[in-house]
Amino acid sequence: MQSPTLNFRVQISPTQLSMFLLKKWRVAAFGVYGYMNFTKNGFKEHSKNFKPEDMQARIEGKNCVVTGANAGIGYATAEGLASRGATVYMVCRSKEKGETALSAIRSKTGNENVHLELCDLSSITEIKSFANRFSLKNKPVHVLVNNAGLLENNRLITSEGFELNFAVNVLGTYTITESMVPLLEKAAPDARVITVSSGGMYTAHLTDDLEFNSGSFDGMEQYARNKRVQVALTEKWSEMYKEKGIGFYSMHPGWAETPGVAKSMPSFNERLAGNLRTSEEGADTVLWLALQPKEKLVSGSFYFDRAEAPKHLKFAATAASHARIDPIVDVLRSMANLR
Repeated sequence: MQSPTLNFRVQISPTQLSMFLLKKWRVAAFGVYGYMNFTKNGFKEHSKNFKPEDMQARIEGKNCVVTGANAGIGYATAEGLASRGATVYMVCRSKEKGETALSAIRSKTGNENVHLELCDLSSITEIKSFANRFSLKNKPVHVLVNNAGLLENNRLITSEGFELNFAVNVLGTYTITESMVPLLEKAAPDARVITVSSGGMYTAHLTDDLEFNSGSFDGMEQYARNKRVQVALTEKWSEMYKEKGIGFYSMHPGWAETPGVAKSMPSFNERLAGNLRTSEEGADTVLWLALQPKEKLVSGSFYFDRAEAPKHLKFAATAASHARIDPIVDVLRSMANLR
C-alpha cells in the first residue's frame, strides 16, 4: 500500500516577501559598499584627501571623557587626545585592564593628566553613580566620546532586567550623555559629543523593538539596530540642545581589527585578516571630530573618514524610520529614570 503524500504549503504575504527581499538587499548593498570603503585599502584611498594640519591642534586645558577606553578604538582615542595635551578621563569597566591602559598612555604620551574612572556602562545605577561623582569635580566637559560598545551573540539579561547589547549600546550611551549635559554646557560653545556607531547600521531601520523581543534573537542584527538608534539619537540630541552650545556627531570607524571584533565576529576577523584597519585608523575620525573648529562641522551629522557620510544606503528604505525617534527617546528616559 502506497503511503499518502503530505503537501505542506507555507503562505507568505506580499508584505513579508517584500520585507525579506528588502533585508537581503540591505545586507548585499552594505557588503559591497563596505568592502569598497571600510577596509584598510579604503582608508588609504580616502586618506589621500586628508589635511595633515587638521590633526596638529593642541588641546591643553580641555577635558575629554572617553568610554571603553582600555582597548581598541577607545584606547587609540584616549591616547590621541592625551598626546595633544588634553586632560583625559578613561571610563572603563575593568579596573585591571583600565589601570594597564592608563599606565601605557601616560608612558607613551608623557601626559600625567590622564585618569581612570570605573563604570559598567550596562548598568544605569553605575552610570548615575559615576555621573554624580564626576559632577563633584565641577569641571567642564569639552568632549564626550561614546565609544563603549558590545556585540553579544547570545541573548543575555542584565541584573537590571535589560537585554545586554541594548543596555550598553543604547541605554548606557543615552544615560551617560544625558547625565553629562550640565557639564557639557559648562564647556559651551566648544562642547561636543562624538558617538562611535557602525556601518552595520546601514542594514537596519529604526525599530521600537529595542530589546529584540519579537522573533528569534540575532546578536548581529541587534547590534545593527542599536547602532541605527545611536545615529538617530545624535540627530535628536542636536535638535534638542541646539541652543546650549553642544555639538553632536556620530561616526563610523570602518572595519577595524580590535579585540571586540575578534571576540564577537571571529569568522569576519579571519576572513578579512590583513585588510582590516588598525585601531588608530579606526579612531582617526573620532580625533578629527574632537579637534576641528565647530564651525567646520555639522551637528547631527554622521561622519566617516573625516567627511560627512550618508546615513542611509540607496533603496534601503531606512530613512523614514527615523521619525520613530521621539517615542523611543521617551522610552529611554523612562527606563533610565531621568527627570
